[in-house]
Amino acid sequence: MRSFLTATAGLTCMFALAIAGCSAGSDETADAAPPTPSQTEASPSPSASPSASSSTSYAPYVSAVEASDNDSAGSPATYNLAFVISDGSDCTPKWNGTTALSDSAVKSRISRLTQDGATVRVSFGGASGKELAASCDSASDLAEAYGKALDAAGSAQADFDVEGDALTDSDSVDLRSEAIALLQKERSDLEVSFTLPVMPSGLDDDSVALLESANEHDVQVSTVNIMTMNYGESYDGDMGDYAVTSAKAVHSQLKEIFGTSDATAWKAMALTSMLGTNDVDNETFTLDDAARVREFAEEKGIGWVSMWATFRDQECGDDASSDDALTNCSGVDQEDGAFAEAFSG
Repeated sequence: MRSFLTATAGLTCMFALAIAGCSAGSDETADAAPPTPSQTEASPSPSASPSASSSTSYAPYVSAVEASDNDSAGSPATYNLAFVISDGSDCTPKWNGTTALSDSAVKSRISRLTQDGATVRVSFGGASGKELAASCDSASDLAEAYGKALDAAGSAQADFDVEGDALTDSDSVDLRSEAIALLQKERSDLEVSFTLPVMPSGLDDDSVALLESANEHDVQVSTVNIMTMNYGESYDGDMGDYAVTSAKAVHSQLKEIFGTSDATAWKAMALTSMLGTNDVDNETFTLDDAARVREFAEEKGIGWVSMWATFRDQECGDDASSDDALTNCSGVDQEDGAFAEAFSG
């Protein structure tokens, strides 16, 4: 997904109760303690849940630094705070690489986001800037950096958005896995999701290798979140159908990689779409596509659905100099917050 820095050994089980997983080297009982209801997508508070009858929650990506009038649309159960990366020089974690973790404005923002019962998940990585796993010299230093960001946000949920060069860097992939495993030994309630690029054919070899690295280091993975977007110029069909096709392909891969059941593999999956105009010219994700994804997610019992991002969930204005369909609006006709409502059901 875009960042804010640019204008533009099979396993016995992976996910215990689709929340805390067991991985390579584990027995059939997950060694991670089950999260409390306030820390899990499966049990959001009544005020945060979009539907009391649905197990699929809505968890959009938001700017950790700047508020949007559309943040609360759809009553999210969890907000994905984007992004924590290196400050560019060393193993110092900052919001978007520029804002200190202790920034008072960010702390106030998180307090407002969670005041009605929603939780926050810290998302590390993204499409731009210098990733912490490529900046820190050791797994212990990297784990410490991750922990500082989680503590600053008051969160027990970590999302690792790995794409581009970071996904092909096997050294940083293994260092990240080692660091996450260390952190989970210290924090038994820590939920981990990996956000990965996808094609209608499924995860590519690099993404599969990342998950295998996590297994080898005994990382307890809660969710594999796939970015159903930006497939390429040759994919000029319906974006909702592509999202569903991608999810089905990944479901088969998760079952094979982790040796888990149908239902658990669905529950341990999340779908994130780029609303409206995508980075690829011929790709536009519509409100009908969002409704299609939501319906499919509920049908299969997918853990959560998300979008990039709340600050784009509005129609672009007439001022082309200030409104950019790839940064602060959707590029399609819509009411403010309409995508959030579609994704939340």
